[in-house]
Amino acid sequence: MPMGHTATAQAGSGGLTATEHRLANGLRVVLSEDHLTPVAAVCLWYDVGSRHEVKGRTGLAHLFEHLMFQGSAQVKGNGHFELVQGAGGSLNGTTSFERTNYFETMPTHQLELALWLEADRMGSLLAALDDESMENQRDVVKNERRQRYDNVPYGTAFEKLTALAYPEGHPYHHTPIGSMADLDAATLEDARAFFRTYYAPNNAVLSVVGDIDPEQTLAWVEKYFGSIPGHDGKPAPRDGSLPETMGEQLREVVEEEVPARALMAAYRLPHDGTRACDAADLALTVLGGGESSRLYNRLVRRDRTAVAAGFGLLRLAGAPSLGWLDVKTSGDVEVPVIETAIDEELARFAEEGPTPEEMERAQAQLEREWLDRLGTVAGRADELCRYAVLFGDPQLALTAVQRVLEITAEEVQEVAKSRLRPDNRAVLVYEPVAGETGDAETAEDAGTTDDTAAAATDENEEAAK
Repeated sequence: MPMGHTATAQAGSGGLTATEHRLANGLRVVLSEDHLTPVAAVCLWYDVGSRHEVKGRTGLAHLFEHLMFQGSAQVKGNGHFELVQGAGGSLNGTTSFERTNYFETMPTHQLELALWLEADRMGSLLAALDDESMENQRDVVKNERRQRYDNVPYGTAFEKLTALAYPEGHPYHHTPIGSMADLDAATLEDARAFFRTYYAPNNAVLSVVGDIDPEQTLAWVEKYFGSIPGHDGKPAPRDGSLPETMGEQLREVVEEEVPARALMAAYRLPHDGTRACDAADLALTVLGGGESSRLYNRLVRRDRTAVAAGFGLLRLAGAPSLGWLDVKTSGDVEVPVIETAIDEELARFAEEGPTPEEMERAQAQLEREWLDRLGTVAGRADELCRYAVLFGDPQLALTAVQRVLEITAEEVQEVAKSRLRPDNRAVLVYEPVAGETGDAETAEDAGTTDDTAAAATDENEEAAK
């Protein structure tokens, strides 16, 4: 049974380990044993997202995520959901700028079923992809756009700010949801060509985490995935590099039926996978990561000019990351009042840096978030895939916590001083139609605060399809 190259490494965070293997057709396989509970997580990342799309065909990566649940050669219609859920498992898929992923968490004795299902649609989806399934899922995605973007307060904020932060023609200028016009224009042949190009084993990473027998798991992977041919025609993604700062403040005012005025801003920050990005994460955590943060204390508690204030990081590997600021105003407070206070706090932070107590609290907060992800089989499987696809080394997932704890206060201050400036941000101001503002409670419920960056990262993640 040819398994191709096999590399084993022991790297740990809290005793966690992972081994990496490669099939002859190029599929990378990452395994991590965890016998604490009798479950196993299967996660499959394809190296394709909205950054790989071309003008006029935006939204195709996300549309294809839906098409992958519409049947394959051996599994008809909604069978993938029915088989997994009937076996006591859970499943879903998401699309982002940089990848599309599919995942199941199964009782251990049903692991083989999940592997067979993923292999069947990787190897034979085209046998089931037809005009009926294409039209069905096109309508589903268009309706999702209406429900999550077009018909909810502040729903288009992420799309508008992304378009401001990344210039026209940049691969991250558009979001994964795509436009209505492009969704209408996509043809069945477009979908088939997209699948042939990107849904190949040598463009994917499969991770299996949990109560597994590694030898048996590898045998199943070889049995079901090993005969799927690779594909060498994938074009390289377009260059996403940009200057470190925008050089000016970009601004757009939106008048819509929203419950309160809002100020949102995106700051250009270092690429994911760098120490500077980890330092930026800590800076934003001190400034806007929860109710103990500087901006929350200033705007919500002290000045009472806002009902919600959050600052989070949208990590990106192929383009500058974004620092995502989201503030909802209180009552009749005008946006310039909020903006002045924010700039004062950012300037003070750049001048003084974080206090030792703030560093300790921010590092503890990020450490807890990382360990929460790595502590579940599904979260660990996802992170192992992420580091394998985006950075070439799944072992980096297991040492991410240590890297955050090694960042110094000086590094945090430096990234704040160089990047969190008015001339390095895109600003979106929401003004209610006719100047009418809603009550504070409604405004707080309507938009994201601390979770803004997390929501933006996986903007197309559905609770159910």
